Amino acid sequence: SSLGRLQKVGKNTVRCCVGLIKQHILRSLILVFICIILYLVGYLDNITAIGPRTVGSPENEVLAVNYLLEQIRAIERESTDAHKISVDIQRPTGSFSIDFLGGFTSYYANITNVIVKLDPRNGAEYAVLSNCHFDSVPNTPGASDDAVSCAVMLEILNTLSKSSEPLQHAIIFLFNGAEENILQASHGFITQHEWAKSIRAFINLEAAGVGGKELVFQTGPENPWLVQAYVAAAKHPFASVVAQEIFQSGIIPADTDFRIYRDFGNVPGIDLAFIENGYIYHTEYDTSDRILADSIQRAGDNILAVLKYLATSDKLAKSFEYRHGNVVFFDVLGLFVVAYPARVGTIMNYITAATAFLYLSKKLLQPKTRGKNYKKINSRFLHLTLISWVCTLVTVLLVAVFVSVIGRSLSWYTHFYVSVFLYGTAAVAKLVLVHTLAKKFFYKNTNEQYLGDTFFDASLMIWSLALAMITRMGLCSAFICMLWVAFPLLAKLMIHKEFSQKGATMKFVMMYMLGMFVPYLYMMYLSWTVFEMFTPIMGRSGSEILPDVVLAGFIVVITVILSSYFINFIYLVKSTKTTLITLTTVFVVTLILVCSGIFFPYSSDAANPKPKRVFLQHTTRRFHDLGGNVVKSDSGIWINGFDYNGISHITPHVPEINDTIRTPCEEQAPFCGLPWILPVHFMFRKNWYLPATEIFPKRPIHFKVLSKELMPWNSVRLSFELSGPSHMSLYVRPHEGSALSRWSLGDGTPVASLGGDYFVFYSHGLQATPWHFWVELTAPEKHPDGIVSLAIAAHYFFGEDQKSPQLYALLERFPNWTFSSGWSCTYDLFVF
Repeated sequence: SSLGRLQKVGKNTVRCCVGLIKQHILRSLILVFICIILYLVGYLDNITAIGPRTVGSPENEVLAVNYLLEQIRAIERESTDAHKISVDIQRPTGSFSIDFLGGFTSYYANITNVIVKLDPRNGAEYAVLSNCHFDSVPNTPGASDDAVSCAVMLEILNTLSKSSEPLQHAIIFLFNGAEENILQASHGFITQHEWAKSIRAFINLEAAGVGGKELVFQTGPENPWLVQAYVAAAKHPFASVVAQEIFQSGIIPADTDFRIYRDFGNVPGIDLAFIENGYIYHTEYDTSDRILADSIQRAGDNILAVLKYLATSDKLAKSFEYRHGNVVFFDVLGLFVVAYPARVGTIMNYITAATAFLYLSKKLLQPKTRGKNYKKINSRFLHLTLISWVCTLVTVLLVAVFVSVIGRSLSWYTHFYVSVFLYGTAAVAKLVLVHTLAKKFFYKNTNEQYLGDTFFDASLMIWSLALAMITRMGLCSAFICMLWVAFPLLAKLMIHKEFSQKGATMKFVMMYMLGMFVPYLYMMYLSWTVFEMFTPIMGRSGSEILPDVVLAGFIVVITVILSSYFINFIYLVKSTKTTLITLTTVFVVTLILVCSGIFFPYSSDAANPKPKRVFLQHTTRRFHDLGGNVVKSDSGIWINGFDYNGISHITPHVPEINDTIRTPCEEQAPFCGLPWILPVHFMFRKNWYLPATEIFPKRPIHFKVLSKELMPWNSVRLSFELSGPSHMSLYVRPHEGSALSRWSLGDGTPVASLGGDYFVFYSHGLQATPWHFWVELTAPEKHPDGIVSLAIAAHYFFGEDQKSPQLYALLERFPNWTFSSGWSCTYDLFVF
């Protein structure tokens, strides 16, 4: 008895001690978590407090760099003996050409990279790269794009440097100072820095929105082991090969440093980006307080885990040996990632399609009469399905065009449910109507159960054909079609013919719904992710794309997919009258409200703004003739609305900005004689030019011809010297009969932009020597009007030259639901 009591007391004591230890551990973990968050938020707040960090500005080249160096040195002082930290400041100069935005060439001088290498104490031959950028676009604090990623990288460096666990490979942290200048700093690093030679894989941290989950939207190329590393290491996975194939198709007007490392460094990697709330991406609202702490912690957990995994992986040293094809990858509701080699996916897809065709062929090979009748009805259903899709698409697109023509475009931009009520109900109603009419007039006396069964088979055939074709095209996204074939077919095979017996109808419906559950759930999840990415993009997609047509088309596609196996219920129910009346009522009411203008597209809500983007450039233009004389000059504020609505919503607030000041294209000048900072002229054909006073920058451009040389084969080489502000655009247009054959930029081969003119983006850091370049043209023997027109636009993104008093006063008058970004610039055209 005494022994029992002693044992009981001992157990209670142990239990009490364990409880105390658990509480202590939990409190310690919470404390560590809070400290990490405070560090991260502190880094982020301090970087964004510097203000806009445009390349060439003191904020970017001095203040941001000094802050990063200060934090890195503090981390270095507290690092353990297991690691060695090396720091380097790189200021590269270089040039390259890419086919982004129709094709253009970039030249940079003396831009800034801050590079840290975390080595094992005994050194390492190979390294993994982690990349962020600390510069921002003009007039924005750039918290999500990309200060938060740099804050995460600082904390990861801090965490790893304090760890006593040795690394097998080095980790290089590149704090990139010129990404917004279209990927210049990453090119300078990967092509010129000595440490770049050791890199065997990279992780690029980007943003297309503010906070939320960070999506893996590019991997490789052709390195499945990298995706497997992410799958094995990431604590909160979120990845989609669908996003990769959409992004790499070019339909999204954006790019990341991933392209530079892939194309110029031949290095495989992983591209991640925050995608939530893209409405305030690249605006003044992109502030640190809008990024939730759990988003930062989530990103830190994932990236730290993946970097540690790669830095201790045997595969990193021999990464080129594991380059064997693409990989299919997708997350399941953010819980885990499914990944497998594309060649395995191809086999699975073809086996699934073959199984479906085998099932369908068995139906076709029934006894003569039944088989012939089945074939006839199935064929009709195939045609009917395609007709219903076309009718639905045309009807919904006509509604979208009508809404756009009457000036109610983007009514859903702030109120997303409007798009569902307007275009979603119209799409569903049209599909139901077409099949209801078909049932009434063509299949009136046919067994309803047989019709529903045959329609299911028609849908299965369409999905099977789509699966085979998309797989044949080599698209990894074919796995979606595979889901829409495999699960419905499996459910159909499990449903017994006895469902017509008493009580079996409910069993049939339940089994049918169960078979559709997986593809429907995944499709809804994927659709929401795509909506989340694409809807904000419609607010910055230019004046030429009708956003309502794009969104309406997307909603039709989603509706067709989600209804593909449920339309057959129309043939099983007695009446669809109530459904049609309800859908039509919702559609008509929504259309009336949209036409009335009750749904204003933009929002100035402090908690969740959805601003209209307007860019204004106070411009002075001078056009010179062959003799160097100014033949035309003017000054004005050049205005671009970044969406299809243009300036229609601005005019009531600023009456002088109206359609009477639309500016025509200067046909004789490259890029219409307008100072484009990027070659996006094809996206913004509607421009407004408000007359204004001439501007006199304190740092004007200095441009002169250094030499004119006659070259072999009837060529002429013109050499130039140019100096000016940190951002300039060079436009070249060979005259008729002439051709630009070579130049001193990129790889020496000129790359034309859309329309045939040549575009060069130039930037420099805090200081740079004058830019020397040459162009070589083949020319006819007689050229009285010259052989080439060359124009230079100088952009003043910061400092005392940025905004004239007139521009500043105009910006102050814009309504609070706009993000109006303005700067001064000059445009000079010369003929040689």
